[in-house]
This record gives sequence, C-alpha cells and structure tokens, in this order.
Amino acid sequence: MKGGHLKSSIFGAPGTGDEHEQDEARDATVVLPTRRSERRRLAEERQHADRLRRKQRRRFRRTRRMIVLLVALGLVVGTGVVAISVLWPMVTSLTASNDYTGGGYGAVSIAVNEGDSSRTIAAALAKAGVVKSAGAFENAAAGNPLSGSIQPGTYAMHSKMSALAALAMLLNRGNRTAGQVTIREGMWTSEIISKLSAATGRPLAEYTAALKNPDLLGLPAQAKGNVEGYLFPSTYPFRADTTAVQQLQTMVSKCLDELSTLGVTPDKAQRVLTVASIVEAEAQAATDRPKVARVIENRLAKAMPLQLDTTVSFIAQRRGKVGTTDAQRASKSPYNTYLVTGLPPGPIDSPGLSSIQAAVSPTPGPWLYFVAVNPTTGETRFAVDAAGHAANVKLFLAWCSKNPGQC
Repeated sequence: MKGGHLKSSIFGAPGTGDEHEQDEARDATVVLPTRRSERRRLAEERQHADRLRRKQRRRFRRTRRMIVLLVALGLVVGTGVVAISVLWPMVTSLTASNDYTGGGYGAVSIAVNEGDSSRTIAAALAKAGVVKSAGAFENAAAGNPLSGSIQPGTYAMHSKMSALAALAMLLNRGNRTAGQVTIREGMWTSEIISKLSAATGRPLAEYTAALKNPDLLGLPAQAKGNVEGYLFPSTYPFRADTTAVQQLQTMVSKCLDELSTLGVTPDKAQRVLTVASIVEAEAQAATDRPKVARVIENRLAKAMPLQLDTTVSFIAQRRGKVGTTDAQRASKSPYNTYLVTGLPPGPIDSPGLSSIQAAVSPTPGPWLYFVAVNPTTGETRFAVDAAGHAANVKLFLAWCSKNPGQC
C-alpha cells in the first residue's frame, strides 16, 4: 500500500496522470490555433484599415487637385472675361468705321456762324448726330477745296449722314435757311429791306433793284408803284435761296390777304393803309387806335389839316425825338400835313393788323384833337375843341421839361 500511495502521490493515481496530461494537450491544441487566427484577423483588419486610409488619402489628393485645377481654370476664365471686357471695345473701335453711309434720314438744323472753321463745323455736326465722327467730316472737308466756301446760316440736314453727303448739303446754298425774319409794325420800307438783307445775307442792292420794278411785286394800281405800307409786318421763314423780289412779293401778298379778310377791296386798300399807317405811328395803346382813326376822319370831314408830326418825320426819315422842328414843318413835301390838307399821298409806314382794323372801324366820337401827354407810357389825351387840346398840350410840354433832349 505504501508503495502504491507513493507512486500515486508522486505520479498520481494509476491512469489519473495520463488523463490530466491529455486534457492539457487538448487545451493547448485548442488555444494555439485561436491566437493565430486572432493575430491573422487583426493583421487583416490593419491591412484593410491601411488600404482604406490609402484610398482616402488618394481620394483627398484627387479632390484637392480637382479643386486647385478648377480654381486655376476659374482664374484663367475670369481674367479672360475681364480682358475681353476691357480690350473688346478697343478692338471694336479700331476696326469699326468712323463714318456713316448714305444720305441719312429725318431733319436736323445746323447753324454755321461767321468764321467757323471746318473743325468747328465738324464738332457741331457730330454733336447733333448728323455725322458719326468729327474726324470723318474733317477728312471729307480736307479732300474738297470748296469746303472753305460754306456760308454762314442755318442748314436743313439729316441724321446719320455720311461725311461726304453732309459736306455736299452744306455746299448747296439751297439747303441754307435764313431763319425767321420778324418785321415789326411801323417800320419804313428803308428799314425793312435793311433788316431783310441782314437776316438773309442777300445784298441790299437786290432789294433796292426790286423796288425799282414794282410791277413784279403785285401792288394794286392805287399804290402807283410805291411799296410803302404794303410790306405786312409778320415773321417770315425765308429760305436762303428766296430772292429779294420773292420776299417782297410774299409780304405784299400777305398784306392784301389781310385786307381782303377785313373786307377791304384792292381799290380801297391805299386809303385804308394810309390811315392805318398814321394810327400805327401815333398810338401806342390798342384802345387808343380806333379813337385816333376817328380824329383823322373827323378832321378830314371838316377839311382841317391833320397837322401830324409823324408825317413830317417820315419825310425826314428821322426817329428818336418827339415832335418836329419849324424847319421840318416848313417842308414842301406832299406828306407835310401841316401845310397840305387831307391825307398824305400814301402810307407812312407798314401798319399792323390792329391799326388796319382801327382804320376800317374807327370808334364813334366827336374828337378833333389828340396828343400823347406821356410819350414814355403812351398815355394819350383826346379833346373836342382847341381849348381842351391846349390844356393837354401843356401836359405834354411839362413832360418835355422833365425829360430834356426827348422833344
């Protein structure tokens, strides 16, 4: 027994030691393969993670490169757009024509003043849109020796004309207008033709020559060739190519038309215009004109001399002072109404419509005298007898004393 116990204690019970060793061997067999699998699994996971990280880095690098490429492309495109926006107008201006083609359209008025150079005219044409550029017109003018003969005046032009077409229109005097010429009421023929000449640029000699051929002007027979009073005051848009004869014809025709409208026949025109011209010269206020006409008619009816300073001033062709001198009133002219009874031979100026109407329809009344007691304001006093007139004349003389040099 002792031997068995020892053997059992040292080596175990019979059969027991072997089983333990077998269990350990089984445990070793099971554990070792598990640890290798774990290491393999972990290694595979690390490899997989590494591959993922490498893929992510490659993807990031590709994305970054794409962003950089897009940014660079954007900069290039943006720079190109800016460059195009800046350079394209310059390229266009260098390649586009600085001139229009054709004769243009519409109506544009261009004023050419005395002494204007081709450059000044070119600038005005370009500003008004007649030509595309001042340079185009300057080039056209430089190539035409007649360009220096462009006359002052207002020209009827077109919009968007070629420079050559614009130059041709300026060289054609028929396109030049004199503008509007205003002839005011009460002017003498000598004053009217001077103003027409200055406005239209036609020589005064042309008007003087026209007056020497009254048959061309359309005057009625009673005028006896004298145009005074028949040049109706108005505003006339005469063209530059309208002759002096044509201008005067137009004015005479308008006068006769106005008379006809008022019912004045050509055989009565001379007398009506003569009375109207005196009314025009004597009265400033429209309300006084029919009364002045009545004074004239009343004095004529009584065979009293008209005794009008305005008719005497017409003889002398003098303006400026009120009244006349003894020497002027001594004139032997038939227009001297101090010495000659009745109406003068014809009108003493060109009366306006208001004065003609007054002559046609005078205000009823007994007045035989009138005098402007204040020539500055035009205040006029009327009287039925010499005493009343003398009182009014004192007022006039008082005005003269307060206004030395005016009478």
